[in-house]
Amino acid sequence: MGCRCDAVSGLIAGSVLGALLAALGGILIPVGNNIIQSTVTKEAVIEPGTLAYENWVAAGAPVYRQFWLYDVQNAAGVVENGEIPRVSEKGPYTYRTRYLAKTDITAYDNHTVSFNLPNGAIFDPSMSVGPEEDVVTVLNLVVAGAYSTIPKGLHFLVEAAIKSTNSSLFQNRTVKELLWGYFDPIQKVEVGVFYPYNDTFDGPFNVNTGKDDISKVSLINSWKENSVLSFWNDPYCDMLNGTDASSFPPFLDKKKPLYFFSSDICRSVSAEFSGSEDLKGIEVYRYMLPAKTLASPRENPDNMCFCTETLVTRNCTLAGVLDVSSCRDNAPVYISLPHFLHGSPFLREAVHGLDPSEEHHSTYLDVEPTTGFTLRFAKRLQVNMMYGPSNVITVLKKVKDYTIFPLAWLNETAALDEETADRFKKDLVGRINMLETVQIALLSLGSAVCVLCAVAACVVNRRRSTIA
Repeated sequence: MGCRCDAVSGLIAGSVLGALLAALGGILIPVGNNIIQSTVTKEAVIEPGTLAYENWVAAGAPVYRQFWLYDVQNAAGVVENGEIPRVSEKGPYTYRTRYLAKTDITAYDNHTVSFNLPNGAIFDPSMSVGPEEDVVTVLNLVVAGAYSTIPKGLHFLVEAAIKSTNSSLFQNRTVKELLWGYFDPIQKVEVGVFYPYNDTFDGPFNVNTGKDDISKVSLINSWKENSVLSFWNDPYCDMLNGTDASSFPPFLDKKKPLYFFSSDICRSVSAEFSGSEDLKGIEVYRYMLPAKTLASPRENPDNMCFCTETLVTRNCTLAGVLDVSSCRDNAPVYISLPHFLHGSPFLREAVHGLDPSEEHHSTYLDVEPTTGFTLRFAKRLQVNMMYGPSNVITVLKKVKDYTIFPLAWLNETAALDEETADRFKKDLVGRINMLETVQIALLSLGSAVCVLCAVAACVVNRRRSTIA
């Protein structure tokens, strides 16, 4: 009889112990969340000694820019017979970029820090289809530029310069010349799609450190010492909104877009959550540029202030391109996604040989949701120039309509390596996962012990009652 009582008492005690374990696991949830939040808040601040600062000063993972150039297949036919240009993609030609650490880093008492971002590109032949000396037939940058920047009444001067230098609408250039610069015989200066680039810098930037408010970490306060842009003559389009996309404030809400500024396109944009991905054992949120980013104002009224002229854009109904001439010394430069992805059909009808693909031509960011660190990205942009018909310039007399012509597109990519991933998981993700595992284990074990002991106690009591 005493033995049965002891058994029941033991089972009841076990049930109570299980309940206590489960309660402890429950208590650890808010405590653990506070620990996680405190740890992340500390490590995400941009100041010496934090995990964020170490990766902020210099990119931990190598950053590459791959270039594909558009090789014109029927240059003579376009000029002499008015044929539609036909292009063939040639690439990639790959360069290591962003290998230089931030410079002129200055911290201020108001919890902000300023810096410059050096530019540099080193050719990587092992990741390229050929040497930089490969020759391509491409649009003549100066002829296209002169068409727009020189008043039509003075186009006779352009015609004279073209004839005196034996130039044309298209030219043969090496990959290196087109991308990084060559001496132009018409203007007698260096020109290139990205000239000048090496030994220059982007900035200065001024951003929040997050020391006083972690929700503001990395947000840009000013660029080139201005808190707003001056390219679009509109308060909305001239906003400096978000970060530089290398990181975002921690504890992401997938329902909210991420905002970032890109000096390559002279504006701020947003990216929307598209799904979760596994990156070397780390869960990341993938954010992608929505199609509305470069939609026509008719489809996205917010883009009206980015439409700066009505002739080429067909009364602001053209989708898929952004006229950035206002921040490119008035050169007729248009930015788009590669192959005019999400662009109006007219763009691809005017230049044959393009084949847009969401998989290969869209831009995305893979961001770790707890810390807000961007761990992988692919920034894909296309550089285009515009030319049109002319009754004065001979090489343009057969051109039938305004043409936004693709020069090259780039894919700038980076992803954390195995060593960095292991350190990231050990220093931060591992601690968070361990805490969550302990919480779940205590809840599960405690609940199971509580239920099993309670059931067993009932069974023993029922048997004792039956025997009695």
